[in-house]
This record gives sequence, structure tokens and C-alpha cells, in this order.
Amino acid sequence: MQRWRGLEDIPQDWGRSVVTIGSYDGVHRGHQLIIGRAVERARELGVPSVVVTFDPHPSEVVRPGSHPPLLAPHHRRAELMAELGVDALLILPFTQEFSKLSPADFIVKVLVDKLHARAVIEGPNFRFGHRAAGNVAFLSELGQTYDYEVEVVDLYVRGEAGGGEPFSSTLTRRLVSEGDVEGAAEILGRPHRVEGVVVRGAQRGRELGYPTANVETLPHTAIPADGVYAGWLTVEGERMPAAISVGTNPQFDGTERTVEAYAIDRVGLDLYGLHVAVDFLAYVRGQQKFDSIEALLEAIGADVKRSSELIEAYEVRARAEGPATR
Repeated sequence: MQRWRGLEDIPQDWGRSVVTIGSYDGVHRGHQLIIGRAVERARELGVPSVVVTFDPHPSEVVRPGSHPPLLAPHHRRAELMAELGVDALLILPFTQEFSKLSPADFIVKVLVDKLHARAVIEGPNFRFGHRAAGNVAFLSELGQTYDYEVEVVDLYVRGEAGGGEPFSSTLTRRLVSEGDVEGAAEILGRPHRVEGVVVRGAQRGRELGYPTANVETLPHTAIPADGVYAGWLTVEGERMPAAISVGTNPQFDGTERTVEAYAIDRVGLDLYGLHVAVDFLAYVRGQQKFDSIEALLEAIGADVKRSSELIEAYEVRARAEGPATR
């Protein structure tokens, strides 16, 4: 998949293409319907598919300080889009100047002059241009002038997550913030992932016999509610079952919120300075402060055992159903 940052990165000889535009944070199952249809339509027409997205999130430019927690950084979204068969990803730097483009100017500058859109695939609530004044009706209207078709895909998928609400990035963020990582996984189609670099902490886990990777998460990351979770720690392509702790470590009067992952039954790991991924499979328990170190150790032992059981049950189920989710 080609990756471009800014309109100037698009090859000068770029021909017609099928385009879809959106933040696509998380590339959840609703997003997958739209992106998948764009890929399918591109193949029908014999042209490449292009996803257009933005950095930073438009809300941060339009309303500074309102940047939402992110479900996936851009490099992760690119991986997920590539798996869906997307041919090119265009990340547009979202600036104050760019935010003032009228819907018509946006269409001409991006879709017509640069991407030579043959078709545009969007969800029904797609908005664009200054003050989000553009919608799919306007997009279709100008398509008659600039020779592109518009197809609207109903991105709404419903399930048990969120009590049956339509799947969305907003709902996913809420479930993650509440610690309902299983509900979030239903929407995403895979466990929620947090990434970052392993940094040195107080090393209390090592002293207690459970050395953890203290992950310095990327800015604006959507981090689950404080508590203990079962999941995986992925390092340089190797995925290891893990018991994960999120919180301030109240046992030792901590104040800084951290994400720490213990790779179950792995010894001698030296992860400092490495970029790792932490996938959250299931909630185990809330954050607690115990009466003694002995009680804490007993709880950690139970957490590790429960995490192992949950991971094993998931993997048995995944093997029975087919290839494991990402």
C-alpha cells in the first residue's frame, strides 16, 4: 500500500481512483464496510482505491483541547487498511487554513485535481469542508459536474456492545474508558490495542517476582479504565499471553497512571526502549489497595491464573472458529 502525507506526495501521473474520506479511528467493523466497498468498487472499475484521512484529528484544530482519545495511531490504521486491500492512504495535515476550505474547494483540490476520483464511497453522515457544511447530497451534486459517482454505504452495525447502540468510534471509546474491552472488541473486530515504548518504572514488579513492561503510551491514546486485564504483549512480532495492570499503583501510593504488562511465565526479557503493543482481551478486576504485600502477591497470583484461563479459552475458541483475530 502506498502512503502519502499531503497532496504534494501524490504521484504526478496518478490516474482515476475510488476514494473514501474519514477519520476512520479504530477502523472498526462499520468503517470496514465502507473501506471494503471502496476496495471492491475500485476492483470493479479497474482503478486503485484510496483512503483519505487527517492528522491531527480535525476536532483538535477546530476546537483546541478537544482531541478525542485515539483507538489506533495512524501507522496501525494503515496496517489495518492494507489488510482490507486498500491501494493508497493519503494523510492530510489538518491545519487552520485547511479547515477553512469550502466543501466545493475541498472537492476540487483533493478529489478532482489530485485523486481524479472516479467514485467516492461514504457513510450517510459524512460531512466535510468549512464548518462541516458539505454532505453526501452536495458531494453527489458536484459529482455530476466533475464526473465521479457517489455511493453511500450504511456503516451501522449493531450488536450487544453498548446495549445495542450502532457501532461507532465514539461508542468504542466509551466502552474502553469504562473497562468494557470485550464490548470494544465486538465493535473493532479485534481486541483494543495500546502501543508505546517500554520505559523504566519503580521496578516493584520485578522485586515481587512479576516483572512488568511499563509502557509509555502514545499521545491521546484511549486507555482502558483502571484495573487488571487479560491480554497479550507483542514485542517484535512475538505475541505473549499477559496479565495487564492499568492504574496509579495505589498499593505504593502512586499518582501517575501507567499501563504495565506481565508476560506470563516469561523470564529474562529485556524490553527497555522497545516499541510494544498491548492487546486487551478481558477485564479481570478493578484496581485495589491490599492490607499487606502478602495479600497483594496472592491477588497477583490469582490475576495471572485467571488471565491465563481467559486467554487459553479465547485461543481454543479462535482455533475452532478459524484464523485468530488481529
